[in-house]
Parts: sequence; structure tokens; C-alpha cells
Amino acid sequence: YTNKESELLARIMRAEALAEGDLGMLMVGNVVVNRAIANCLTFKNIRSITDAIYQKNQFSGINSSLFQASPTSLEKSLAERALRGEYYYPATHSLWFYAPTKNTTCKDTWYDQTYAGKYKNHCFYRPDIGTCKELY
Repeated sequence: YTNKESELLARIMRAEALAEGDLGMLMVGNVVVNRAIANCLTFKNIRSITDAIYQKNQFSGINSSLFQASPTSLEKSLAERALRGEYYYPATHSLWFYAPTKNTTCKDTWYDQTYAGKYKNHCFYRPDIGTCKELY
């Protein structure tokens, strides 16, 4: 990854999970990194952090003013940690996450993928073992 990609990751982590705190942002970083690593499902042609973040219809945060602004030194540090392979459950093998609407629970599956767990307001989903060998 490049310095530009590290900054890009910091920005999407903030835009998607600022309210989730440092750990929530790290988990979003885990999902982005996993998408760049995985060569499976809808991520077969995703080979970089930039590809993962700008893949069509994936991260609503790219339309946020939080994404447009430069990252802070803390956010850059969090992105570097995610890029170095620091993983947190339930995002460890996850390729998807979403925030359910208020007063609803996480679905058992999402995009036909298994529920991995929840952190604050985000539900995380992972492919089954064997589907994306790069993640396991």
C-alpha cells in the first residue's frame, strides 16, 4: 500500500465509524483490508485499498464530508495498524458490515454471508471457511 492509500483508509474508517470509536474504526479498516486481500465473491478484481474503497455501491461513507477532510494523526495511526494486520473480532474475517436501523437486530445472513458478530452499531459478516481462502 502507499501513503495515499493509508490516508484514504483513515478517511473511510472515520467516515464509516467515527461514532464507534477507535476500535470501531479499526474494524472498518479490517473489512477494507480483507476486501483487498480476498480474491473471491464480489471482490475478485479488487487488488488494492483504493479499489476496495471506491468499488461501486460499497461504502456510503465516500459521500460524507468526514471522508473529504484530511485525516488526523490518530486516524492515520489507526489506518496503519489495520494495514499492518492488526485484527479485531468480529471483523477478523469479515468482508461486510452495516448498521441496522434503530430498534432492529443484526440479520443472520447478509449478502448470503454468515453473521460474525456485532460491535456497537455495526453488524459484521464473513464468508464461510473455504469460500475465501485468502482470509483464513
